[in-house]
Amino acid sequence: MQEYDFKAIESRWQAHWDAQKTFSVSEDTDRPKYYLLEMFPYPSGRIHMGHVRNYTIGDALARFKRMQGFNVLHPIGWDAFGMPAENAAIKNNSHPWTWTQANIDSMRDQLKRLGLSYDWDRETATCTPEYYRWNQWCFLKFHERGLVYRKKSVVNWCEPCQTVLANEQVVDGNCWRCDNPVIDREQDGWFFKITDYADRLLEGCKELSGSWPEQVLTMQSNWIGKSYGAEVTFKVQEREESIAVLTTRPDTLYGATFMVLAPEHPLTTTLSRGTEQESAIDEFIARMKRMEKRERTAEGGEKDGVFTGAYAINPLTGSAVPVWTANFVLMDYGTGAIMSVPAHDQRDFEFARKYELPIRVVITPQDGSLDAEALESAFVSDGAMVQSGEFDGLAGQEARKAVCDHLDQRGIGKATVNFRLRDWGVSRQRYWGTPVPMVLCDACGVVPVPEEQLPVVLPTDVDLGDGGQSPLHTLESFYKIDCPKCGKPARRETDTLDTFICSSWYFDRYTSPHDEQHAFNPKAIDYWMPVDQYIGGIEHAILHLLYSRFFHQIFRDMGLVHTPEPFDHLLTQGMVIKDGSKMSKSKGNVIDPDGIIEKFGADTARLFILFAAPPVKDLEWSDQGVEGCYRFLKRVWRIFQDLAGSTDGAGTLPEASADLPPLLKDLRRMTHVTIQRVTHDTAVRMQFNTAISAIMELVNHLYNFREGWGKIEPGPADRAVVKEALENLVLLLAPFAPHIAEDMWSALGYAETTDRADWPECIEALLQADEITIIVQVNGKVRQKLTVPQGIAEDDLKSLAQEDEKILPWIEGKTVRKVIVVPGKLINIVV
Repeated sequence: MQEYDFKAIESRWQAHWDAQKTFSVSEDTDRPKYYLLEMFPYPSGRIHMGHVRNYTIGDALARFKRMQGFNVLHPIGWDAFGMPAENAAIKNNSHPWTWTQANIDSMRDQLKRLGLSYDWDRETATCTPEYYRWNQWCFLKFHERGLVYRKKSVVNWCEPCQTVLANEQVVDGNCWRCDNPVIDREQDGWFFKITDYADRLLEGCKELSGSWPEQVLTMQSNWIGKSYGAEVTFKVQEREESIAVLTTRPDTLYGATFMVLAPEHPLTTTLSRGTEQESAIDEFIARMKRMEKRERTAEGGEKDGVFTGAYAINPLTGSAVPVWTANFVLMDYGTGAIMSVPAHDQRDFEFARKYELPIRVVITPQDGSLDAEALESAFVSDGAMVQSGEFDGLAGQEARKAVCDHLDQRGIGKATVNFRLRDWGVSRQRYWGTPVPMVLCDACGVVPVPEEQLPVVLPTDVDLGDGGQSPLHTLESFYKIDCPKCGKPARRETDTLDTFICSSWYFDRYTSPHDEQHAFNPKAIDYWMPVDQYIGGIEHAILHLLYSRFFHQIFRDMGLVHTPEPFDHLLTQGMVIKDGSKMSKSKGNVIDPDGIIEKFGADTARLFILFAAPPVKDLEWSDQGVEGCYRFLKRVWRIFQDLAGSTDGAGTLPEASADLPPLLKDLRRMTHVTIQRVTHDTAVRMQFNTAISAIMELVNHLYNFREGWGKIEPGPADRAVVKEALENLVLLLAPFAPHIAEDMWSALGYAETTDRADWPECIEALLQADEITIIVQVNGKVRQKLTVPQGIAEDDLKSLAQEDEKILPWIEGKTVRKVIVVPGKLINIVV
């Protein structure tokens, strides 16, 4: 018997797949297509167990679909631009291009060691001119459609690093890299008008219900944040300024007893000038800059604020209300200002109680009244308007419409539809990204780069400045250019594009990655899209998935794609947990996949990842679990070696199992039960853990079968049943542990690889057992197990149970009160 030499087996079949280009595909209209895609990785240098889980889930499904007869596109590439690569290169005294290419080479080798069935001919890296020229093409086409504009906005600026920082990169008001103070700076930037598609993106969420996780759709819907209400103007007392607010509850306007501005709102500083609150406001604004937005707005978090020293006039009551600034109001939501109605908004209520601000009840339940002094929490439901002048007694939508009409007639407000979503700022003042294809000309203004001049190539023969500064704005060979429109000296835009642009359409490029004339070939895109199954982490639920859907809608309007959405089905896999925490270097609980592969093999690593938990659940790492999967594969190898010789001389499988000995009849039934379970759990439930569990039960059955097999003289039909069991075991195992499956399949005499084999089909007639095991309980406790004919009459079963010699001692001399039968499972005698 040969030992299970996983190293030899895995290297042999990986070399074979690579040499034969086993998984390379092209369009084939005679076969149904299946586009399987996992979110492509950032080339950090090493894959981790999160990668292994994501890609193994996808690979198991890709292999399964191939065996079902689908023409499967399963591509891979690299999300290679962005700040992480730039920072890592700086830290390691390398160039981002050199660093990224070396990491891609390393990670490619790791992925191949896992035996993933990728079409490597379609491999793409977003940092190559062949790819990012089409980023630039998208930018120009969007600009032609009025979906791109340039405007000034306030950003976090680090002067020593000469760069814009994300909020997450500002630590206690200082730059995370150089620890120097971060300042607000207004500068020009490029934006995509995603808000033009807000309604369509929201409606699309409804269409995706049932195909995408509801959690993801809810997160996207909340991010888009459509709401109906009113825009109302409050004039600042004794000043020229006014404050616009958006509210979804115009029926509570009479209860607005104070206003709150975001710390970043321009009026927050302006209104405090010359008042006693000036220094308190400045200190508060500085403190807010050091806080994460998530922390500021966290549910249940402390409400913190400062009075600006100014008052505004409630347009309906005429009363002067104080204007405050507070941590929970954000500039990028609504107008950056709110009217506060503490009686009917819980957040405002908590703030008012803390700072002893007035509370005025203007909505009451239909069946009662409210006392502002006695309120323990805000009343936020619909109800009848009170203390609201001519609107008293109105309720719900009728009340809101009446107030909106009144505001419109008086010119102090209007009904509005509002979105939380804001236009997408795509400018980055970094080096490692796609250059913006625009030219700045003193005479002509902003001029697009002509398409025939694409790509605008990012120079890679330059060094980054001190502290990682982008060299583009000081590199004359890059920024000096003649205006494409007037021919006069001009300046190339030196911003680069947000790397989310790269990932917003890469799945389209995969359909024709080498097409030099199109971003994606029309015939290829029509054949392959949409992606049938997309797999990735829940952390990408909003930005990446929303931006991808946005791009797809634009492409659809351009006539380039013809499907409603880019991804038909979405699976968000759970995290890999060790010692109760997500694996991370900082926690010292990272498991290196290479170490597992070296010690146990890729098939073991794959099997454990798929068996330890359902795909959507978090997976708790277990060294014992890995070892258990390794032992199982060795058991598979041994039983296959033991029984493979028994298939010599196999004849034709009998049409029915009636003439087979019970041992063979039972093996055949178990084989087809396993086919049914694995097929259903993989295709319908996508629960690979239970599919593998079913295969394990078949292997256990084969070991039990072996004991009886040695006691009979098998004929050709008997040998055919054993061959059927082994063949199906191999094919069922192939999506999960492909290397060992290929080796066993070859040993059975097949020249083609398992992905060319047909997925096993279950014969329904063979699923029924001739005999079944019934549990016998007395007063709920198991006392016996009976083997009885399938379909036994209930009265006969009751008689057998009560007459059984092991049951009689438990019921003799006692009164049988009732006998409960659960068909096919158990009988409970109550005495």
